[in-house]
Amino acid sequence: MTTQQSADDQLKLGEIIRRQRELAELSMRQVAAMAGISNPYLSQIERGLRAPSEEVLRAIAESLNVSADLLRGDQSEDASAEVIEAIQSDSDLTASQRRSLIEAYQALRRVTLKHRKGRGAR
Repeated sequence: MTTQQSADDQLKLGEIIRRQRELAELSMRQVAAMAGISNPYLSQIERGLRAPSEEVLRAIAESLNVSADLLRGDQSEDASAEVIEAIQSDSDLTASQRRSLIEAYQALRRVTLKHRKGRGAR
């Protein structure tokens, strides 16, 4: 990967994080606090100036109720991305309702996937 590709990837990641934050109707300060990072650091990530560690990326994803794969742009690995995007874009729901619905959806999905894996292991 060239330096330019790396910079482009950082910018793309930052844009995705910013968009997800805006869809969740959360301020940069709120997401930074929930992720346990500083506001300036999150700002630098969103502008593509800094690349977050995997741990920081997971914390940001958790704060936004999305997967780290979604933030990386690996939507093909996360089949739930379209459902979450639809929930987040529903303007008839409040931000709190959207977060609750996404949390419930993700919890149900985890239980189902765990159950399927358990059945397949027999």
